[in-house]
Amino acid sequence: MNIFLIPSVHAETQIADKCSFEQSEGVNPDPQTINCLLTEAAVKYDIPPEIVKAVAEKESAGKQFEDNKPLISEDGGIGIMQVTQKDNYDDTRLKQDIGYNIEAGVEILNKMYDRNDLPSINKSEGSVNTYQRNYIENWYFAVMAYNGIKPVNSPVIQENGDENKEAYQEEVFEIIERNMDRELGELDFSRDDFDYDPAKRDNIRFVTMEYRFLEPFTSSNYFYKKGQTVGVVQEVNLRSQPTTSNPNVIGKVKQGEHLTIEGSYTYEKSQESLNPFVWYKVEKENGTKGYVASNYLRNKFKDVPANHYAEESIDQLFDMNILRGHNEDTFGMKENLIRIHAAMLFVRAENLSLTGRPDPGFVDVSPESRYFDTVSAVADEGIFNGDEKGNFHIEDDLKRSEMAVLLQNVYNFEKSSKEHPFVDVKDDIWYDESVNRLYHAGITSGVSADQYGPSETVTREQFAAFLIRSIEYQKNN
Repeated sequence: MNIFLIPSVHAETQIADKCSFEQSEGVNPDPQTINCLLTEAAVKYDIPPEIVKAVAEKESAGKQFEDNKPLISEDGGIGIMQVTQKDNYDDTRLKQDIGYNIEAGVEILNKMYDRNDLPSINKSEGSVNTYQRNYIENWYFAVMAYNGIKPVNSPVIQENGDENKEAYQEEVFEIIERNMDRELGELDFSRDDFDYDPAKRDNIRFVTMEYRFLEPFTSSNYFYKKGQTVGVVQEVNLRSQPTTSNPNVIGKVKQGEHLTIEGSYTYEKSQESLNPFVWYKVEKENGTKGYVASNYLRNKFKDVPANHYAEESIDQLFDMNILRGHNEDTFGMKENLIRIHAAMLFVRAENLSLTGRPDPGFVDVSPESRYFDTVSAVADEGIFNGDEKGNFHIEDDLKRSEMAVLLQNVYNFEKSSKEHPFVDVKDDIWYDESVNRLYHAGITSGVSADQYGPSETVTREQFAAFLIRSIEYQKNN
């Protein structure tokens, strides 16, 4: 077991002060004080609070004490977080101080995330595709390790290959789904990924150490900033106060509407409420202000109109950590996509390694360029080529002819015996076959019934739609 640091007394005091909490011997705090203590400890360690709260619920039903005595399980787990690694913690404080116990558990969970002997999910080297801590699904194996990497927690039952719904981490994730009122991204594991003897208690041997899931993942709803644009995952109530305990509904927020965050989250007004979420004060586009429960919020680009044909594609690619805007609020609608940004999207979508690639030799991309590694990767994979003079043309707008070839290079759409209907695509021109395959795969239908528009540029939202269709094609074929 790793050596853990003793939680900082100063940090605990800060959290207790923020939550207006003072420990009384043998007494569990009210539900919203516990909500606050768990949330603030999680935020301090940059862990999605949704995870920490679900672990606490699974471990102890959110209780530090039972019958005025410290809650201690048969296997020696102590308190709300059922901490069993006691050697480096104060045993008395683990039993008597809920704030100390929570921070010990959160610290252990954080250490589990940083272990290099556990599989990673959607992890990639370098800054191009950062392993984001705020995506809940990325914590799957850290949550598993919090309880133990034993056969009982195998994601898949070895005997029949079925999903192991009784695994610790599966039950924690089920709690998260219930608390957030939405489904998390699907993690499709195989029994070949895990080697263990179900009759023994030896640790699981992880056969697969890196997973790449092209699924929309779920980001934590506790890190929004003042002025940030968000939306909702379903129609929700807008309330005058941060509580569900009284009739204070002042309106509705519909899916697709843009909201502006007014400030940091706040806690439920009713201290006895069992609501596991927090509240954000938001402003609607018509100026109406009110509170929305955090579990229904999602990131949103303010320049992507509701019900736009590419809205869902943009949201999906964002949730896959493939697509990013100019900043957290602006996507760049109607702007032309440049070649280097297309290259970055392919690197993220295909999880391409940026190391060990040969110099592609483009005269306009020097080894000192911040794009050198990305360009080297897509050139080495045979996705991009330069021109006859050896230039990559980093900042050139992507043309529809190029787009067809790039998507074909990556996704290898099936050859069709039928011809496309486009009169502006000459037979045997360098992009003819790619256009034909994309057309019959349903990726693009052209700019009109008989015009493909090969020399026209591709906008950012158009490419988002083409890319998500290509990813879906890859999944289904």
